[in-house]
Amino acid sequence: MPTTPHQHIATVMQVAADGAGAQAAAGHEQVIRDSWHRCVHEHRLDPTRMQEAVILPQARLREHQDQMEALLQIARHGLEALYSKVAGLGYVVLLTDARGVTVDFLGDLVFEPSLRKAGLYLGADWSEQHAGTCGVGTCISTGEALTVHLDDHFDATHIPLTCTTAPVYDSAGELSAVLDISQLSSSQPKSSQHLALQLVKMTAHDIEHAAFLHRHRHDWILRLSAAPQFLDVQPEYLLALDANGRVVGHNRRAQQAFAGPPQERPHPLGGPGEARVGGHVLQGRAVHAPPLVGRSFEALFELPFSQIGRFVLTQPSDQRAVMLAGGRQLLFLSAVPPPPRPVAAAQRERAVPAPLAALSAGDAALDRQVERVARLVNTPISLLITGETGSGKEFFAKAVHSSSERRARPFVAVNCAAIPEHLIESELFGHLPGSFSGASPKGKRGLIAEADGGTLFLDEIGDMPLALQARLLRVLSEREVLPVGATKPVPVNIRVIAATHAPLEQLVLAGRFRDDLYYRLKGAHIQLPPLRERSDLGAMITRLLGGRSLTPAALQRLLAHRWPGNLRELRNVLDYAGSLCADGAIDLDDLPELQAGRLEVRAAEVAPDDGPEALLQALRSAHWNVSAVARQMGLSRMTLYRRMKRGGIVAPNRQDDIDSRRAH
Repeated sequence: MPTTPHQHIATVMQVAADGAGAQAAAGHEQVIRDSWHRCVHEHRLDPTRMQEAVILPQARLREHQDQMEALLQIARHGLEALYSKVAGLGYVVLLTDARGVTVDFLGDLVFEPSLRKAGLYLGADWSEQHAGTCGVGTCISTGEALTVHLDDHFDATHIPLTCTTAPVYDSAGELSAVLDISQLSSSQPKSSQHLALQLVKMTAHDIEHAAFLHRHRHDWILRLSAAPQFLDVQPEYLLALDANGRVVGHNRRAQQAFAGPPQERPHPLGGPGEARVGGHVLQGRAVHAPPLVGRSFEALFELPFSQIGRFVLTQPSDQRAVMLAGGRQLLFLSAVPPPPRPVAAAQRERAVPAPLAALSAGDAALDRQVERVARLVNTPISLLITGETGSGKEFFAKAVHSSSERRARPFVAVNCAAIPEHLIESELFGHLPGSFSGASPKGKRGLIAEADGGTLFLDEIGDMPLALQARLLRVLSEREVLPVGATKPVPVNIRVIAATHAPLEQLVLAGRFRDDLYYRLKGAHIQLPPLRERSDLGAMITRLLGGRSLTPAALQRLLAHRWPGNLRELRNVLDYAGSLCADGAIDLDDLPELQAGRLEVRAAEVAPDDGPEALLQALRSAHWNVSAVARQMGLSRMTLYRRMKRGGIVAPNRQDDIDSRRAH
C-alpha cells in the first residue's frame, strides 16, 4: 500500500527527533536517513511543509546553461542515447549543473504540464537545501550514484517520483554535473531501479570520458587498464600530462586509485595493509599517496617520461605493460601525444592580443569571451563587464585598453562607489574656478576629460546616483562633457568600459538605474566566471607563482578551495605564501588559513536586489556594525551608506542598540 503524505511526514519527523537511526525509518537505506537528518538540521527544512518544485525563470536558467555550454554540447549525444533506452518505460532524462539546476531535458512533451509541475523539467532546482532528499540533491551531497524511490524523498510532494542519478566529474576531480532519469510514478519496488542505476552510471562515465578528451585535447593522454583486452576500448584510468610530464588532469577512477586515501582490505580481497588499483592488490603497507595533479610521470611509474613514445599505438596492447612506482603493480598503458597545432589555430592565437590572451589559462568559457572581445578592441562599442567581487573586472578592462589602438593614451579608472556623492559630479565632469563652495580656485579638468583619447573605466557603475546618470548618458551619446559652472561643452574622445557586481537589470526594474543608460553601456556584455567555476585554476596558480614552486600537498589545498574572493584572494594567498616559503618552494605550512565558508553566499543574503528590508535585517544582525555588513556584501562603507539612505534606513541611537542586544 502506498505511503500517504501524512504517514511520510510522521516518519521523517521521527528521524528529525531521534536521529538517522530512528526505528520508524528502518525500511530506508542509511544514505536516505542521513539525508533526511541533514535536511532538518543543516538545511532547516520543515517536513510538514509540502512545496512544489522550484522552476527558475528563463533568464536565470540561461545563465546556468551559459556556464555549462561546453559540457552541454559534449553531453547531448549521451543524453539522447540514454533516452532512447528508457523512454519507452516512462522515464525522462535530466542533466543538472553542480548546483542542482536542470540545464537539459529529454522527455515526452505530451506530459509537459505534469512534468513541469513535478519539477522534471528545464530550470527545476533540485538542490538538497531547496528540494530536500532527492536524486540530484543527495547525489550532489554524497558525490555518489543512487536511487531515491517514492517515499525516500524528504518532501511529501515528491513521494510519487522515482529518481536515479549519477555524478559527472571534471578532470580536476570536481563535480561538474548530475545525470538523472526519473519517472512521474512507479508501482515497482526500489530494486526494479537497479538496471536504471547501471545505465545512468555508464552514461555518466561516457560523458566524463568525452569531456576529459575534449578538455585535454592539446595534452598527452594516458589510457590505463588492468586488462590489456580493454585498454583501447574502455580504459579504467585516464591521465592528462603537460609537455613536461606533469599531471594536469585525471578521471574520477584515476583520482580514487592513485591519489585517494589508502584502503585497508580484509581477507580474502587482500591482506591487511594492502591497497588496490583496478582490483589488483598493491603489495606492502598502504601508502598515503600525495595529490595527483602536479605529480610527475616518474612519480607514478617506473619509467622516465622521455620513454613515453614506447607506448604510442605502435605495438599490441598486451606488450605495453608499465610498472607502477615502487614496483607495486603492472598496468597496461596507451599514450596519445598532443596533436600538431593546426595553422588556423595558431593564426587565431596570434589574432588575440597578448594582454587579452593572458587573462585565461585555458578555461573554455573565458577563452570564448576573450576571442569575442579581441574583435571589438578597436571599435567604439561600450563594454559592460559583470562578475563577482575579485573576479578580475578591472584587469579585463586594462587588457582591452592595452590591446587597442588607444594604449598610448590614458586609462582612467573611476570607482563610482568610492567617491563621496557630493563630489562625484565635479570629479567626473570637472569644474570651473569658484563654481561652487569649496571649489578649487584653479578649477579641475575632471576624470572624463583626463581620459580623452583613451579609455574611461567606470567601476561599480550601479552605485552612480540617478541624477548623474543622465549627465553620463549625454557624455556617451554626444561625446562631450560639460564641467560644473561651464556653459560650453568640451568634446572628448573616449572608449567607455563599465563594470559592476550588482544586477543592473534588477536595479533598472526597481527604478534605481536608467534603462537608457543601461542599454548604452551594454554595447557588449562580458560575464566573467568566478574562479571556482573556471577549469584553468591549476594553470592560473602556476602562472601567478612567479617562478616559485608548490609541493603537491599545497597545490591540492589550493585546488580544493572555493575561492570566494576569486582572483584577488588567490593573488593575496600566493603573495603571502611566497613571502614565507623557504628556497622558493611553497609548502602546506606556508599557506594562510583558507576559510571554508563561502563569503559570496553571505553577501547574497543581503544583496542589493533583496531590498531595504534585507539590508535592515543584516544591519540589525550585526548590531549596526556598518563596516562588518559592508565587508560581507563586498562593498565600500560609502556605498552601503548610500543604500541605507535610498532605503530610508537610519541607524538607531545607543539605547535602541542596547534594546536590540537584549532582545537577542
